[in-house]
Amino acid sequence: MNVNLLDLKAQNGALEPELREAFLRVLRSGHFILGPEVEKFERALAEFTGAKYALGVSSGTDAILLALMALDIGPGDEVLCPSFTFFATAGCVSRVGAKPVFVDSCPVCFNLDLRDATRRITPRTKAILPVHLFGQSADMDGVRDLASKHGLRVIEDAAQAMGATYQGKQVGTIGDFGTISFFPSKNLGALGDAGALLTNDETLFAKAKILRLHGMDPKYYHQVIGGNFRLDALQAALLAVKLPHFNGYTEGRRRNAALYTERLSKLLGVKIAQTSNCGCTQDANAKEDARLILPVACPNNGHIWNQYTLRVIGTGRRDALRAHLTARGIGAEIYYPLPLHEQACFADLGYKPDDFPWAHRLASEVISLPIYPEIPAEQIEQVCAVIAEFL
Repeated sequence: MNVNLLDLKAQNGALEPELREAFLRVLRSGHFILGPEVEKFERALAEFTGAKYALGVSSGTDAILLALMALDIGPGDEVLCPSFTFFATAGCVSRVGAKPVFVDSCPVCFNLDLRDATRRITPRTKAILPVHLFGQSADMDGVRDLASKHGLRVIEDAAQAMGATYQGKQVGTIGDFGTISFFPSKNLGALGDAGALLTNDETLFAKAKILRLHGMDPKYYHQVIGGNFRLDALQAALLAVKLPHFNGYTEGRRRNAALYTERLSKLLGVKIAQTSNCGCTQDANAKEDARLILPVACPNNGHIWNQYTLRVIGTGRRDALRAHLTARGIGAEIYYPLPLHEQACFADLGYKPDDFPWAHRLASEVISLPIYPEIPAEQIEQVCAVIAEFL
């Protein structure tokens, strides 16, 4: 039996009558961009996350871009962000004319290493952009302390982590802005591109709202140059159908992560990552005696398991495991095979691969297994059995 990395039909199919009803409501309304459906979803999202304000936008990428614009970050400014993450984080920094200053990662929680971030602050540094990678919060106490000490703005990239918590507070509500993606594969997935911007600052919210619509206020009058970051009414209506089911989706992912950990931890050569509240960052020269390292939720974190990401130790062994899984019909993905500081588009920044040893190493070790909420337990057992064969 094949095991898919993700099955969107299972989740959306279960809600088909409600999704159809939402679609027909929008169709018959004749109002397709922004409007009442978007405003209703924004209110529900703010209530769910605990943010004072939520702004629906066209994608998670555009949420980051909008946050940077609202904070007046541009040419001559530097923004700290991890190298081991999806491209959009640093890509948006470059798009506003600022310089992404890359930071190494923690090999346990996969989030940015604050000790390395501290070393890279200059007089031009204006903001820090932590990514809550794979569904787990970065060390936000450390981020806020660093930001306060150096007068930095904080934009939380929570694209993969809506619903995740740090010391009981939802990520995306801790910094100046939080950005969310509703890409279909996310824990709350739209049926197309969509995103949101969160903030507790009324002034920043008002500015971002104007920038979302070409900097226009009132209609056809432009005091600033904004962008077209509007959310479609249809996506807002569909997301509003799915939002009440979000906690159930999270319970399913946590149950599946626990099953993976319980089964895989019994195998010879497998260990669970050791952590102590992002004192979890290990020495970059540490030698692991395991063949496989399982992910872990750090203390005080509510992990929502957007991905269940293993580290496969040993040169070439990650790619060998992926080939082994693929040959047996099991979906797996590598997030991400090349860190940002090694991407061709950032070559002019002058970084070398070993400038960020953990980002470079993780890119050769990580592999993510199927963990979507609806995956049957017997398929997880099958994945674990195939990994056991490999080991």
